[in-house]
Amino acid sequence: MRQSLALTALLVPDYDAGLAFYVGVLGFDLVEDRALSPDKRWVVVRPKGSAGGLLLAKAADARQAARIGDQTGGRVFLFLKTDDFERDHAAMLARGVPFEEAPRRESYGTVAVFRDPFGNRWDLIQPNAG
Repeated sequence: MRQSLALTALLVPDYDAGLAFYVGVLGFDLVEDRALSPDKRWVVVRPKGSAGGLLLAKAADARQAARIGDQTGGRVFLFLKTDDFERDHAAMLARGVPFEEAPRRESYGTVAVFRDPFGNRWDLIQPNAG
């Protein structure tokens, strides 16, 4: 049997704010954006070349809105893998992406934590070859 993760739901305060960051700043591809009802859309974005993506889910009530940016209790939530850390790190800095730390080399690769505008913590990571 072969399985894979296709989408991860990510709470956002507004669909267009999510698109502005993930497509406009990070350069993700917009895969789908269609209305499901007057208040709900199916919005999927993914990093260029990736099979998996994010389903941007607008918070539907106060309980969901309270979890925006904190779906994991403050832990790094998402991992953006790159084939060129220095290129992508420099481009993200130039676009105003806030990094919490300087890049560091770990036994598994080069990594730095950044935040999206909603408070989610991400790793930008280039794994070691091999």
